[in-house]
Amino acid sequence: MTGTYNERERERERERERERERERERERERERERERERQRDRETERERDRETERQRERQRERETDTETETETERERERERERERERERENGLERRDEKRRDEMDRQTDRQTDSK
Repeated sequence: MTGTYNERERERERERERERERERERERERERERERERQRDRETERERDRETERQRERQRERETDTETETETERERERERERERERERENGLERRDEKRRDEMDRQTDRQTDSK
């Protein structure tokens, strides 16, 4: 009877050990799953960071494009202003030239009439 009892006791002990081993394996599997989840979270975060950086870059490009367009428009306006100034100066020169010509003609007429 003692032999049988001891055998049953050893068998129960082996079964408890197998159960502890199964529990350790389940715990290792849970830990692996948690690690996979953390890895997915890190990858998701990295992707979110990359997308945020791409958005920032697109925004910087839009701002640069806008600044370039604004500067181009300013330069065009300056060129138009320079052109208006040239036209104004040319107009003044022509007006002055016409006045001189008219004064010369008047002088010539006065000289001729004398």
